[in-house]
Amino acid sequence: MLKNDLLLKALRQEEVSRPPVWMMRQAGRYLPEYIALRKQYDFFTRVQTPELACAITLQPVDIVGVDAAIIFSDILVIPQAMGLEVLMEESKGPVLPNTIKSASDVDKLTVSVNDQLQYAFDAISLTKKELNDRVPLIGFAGAPFTLLCYMVEGKGSKAFEKARAFCFTQPALASKLLQKITNATIQYLKGQAKAGADVVQVFDSWSGLLGPDDFNLFAAPYLLQIAEALAPHVPVILFPKGSNYALRELSNHACVSGISLDWTIRPADARKETQNRVTLQGNFDPSKLLMSPNEIAREVHSMIDAFGTQGYIANLGHGISPNVPVENANAFVQAVKEYTHVAVH
Repeated sequence: MLKNDLLLKALRQEEVSRPPVWMMRQAGRYLPEYIALRKQYDFFTRVQTPELACAITLQPVDIVGVDAAIIFSDILVIPQAMGLEVLMEESKGPVLPNTIKSASDVDKLTVSVNDQLQYAFDAISLTKKELNDRVPLIGFAGAPFTLLCYMVEGKGSKAFEKARAFCFTQPALASKLLQKITNATIQYLKGQAKAGADVVQVFDSWSGLLGPDDFNLFAAPYLLQIAEALAPHVPVILFPKGSNYALRELSNHACVSGISLDWTIRPADARKETQNRVTLQGNFDPSKLLMSPNEIAREVHSMIDAFGTQGYIANLGHGISPNVPVENANAFVQAVKEYTHVAVH
């Protein structure tokens, strides 16, 4: 029995005393304890060693006091498990040396990924045990379109021009690749739920590069397939970053419990688009965490005023930046926790 089930209550749109709070990328580079482990172990050793992934996942729960843990991992474990080499250079980001270019490249990809991802399930099981029901545990995966971007481009990019050109010039092949990624992701997320994840979030970090019609072709169908497959097992949060035009359509599906928002939309507009059909999560600009703690508290309280306390999860509009002081991350979390009995306006 969870001692703190605010996140699950919010996702079920049950009444809560205050919004739950957690931060995307909360287990990571802004924490000195994480940096100490990074000096000892390379990135994929940290991801693929259950004891290390567990220790890193617990850090923000212990240090910052968030209302949920999110398993320490990476979205690119799926392309890796499907057969692509993924290199991760500290401070430079991912590199995939052998990109997807042709039908034969797509055909070579395996969809049966769970044996290769057993370390992730072991990390979740261990973390659930170590959390001892303090807070829920969130599992996650990258969305099919976002993974396609890396698999075709071969590295991070601001525009992913090669990946978008692949979709537009070879739509049938793009669809085949997206479906393979979707099938692998469903299997992976079901494995996470079985191992003990209480919630799953699907990160479509690059869907905002698509126009509304192209989003409906290359992103939405696959996001919704995942949500439909997982909803019987765990609540599903979708994060289509930059795709505010999709809020109305995605919120129309009962399989979607929550939608995470970036900072480019007003809370009132997000509520209007979704009509309280889903719980909203977000959308504090991570750069504002460099303000003073008092200013952070004021901004957080204004954000909660705008969203309302019900059917809402306080979070950032994207991942926390490495240069954020720990005390500022603390100030963000505490401002949410104090909202019911302190008014800083």
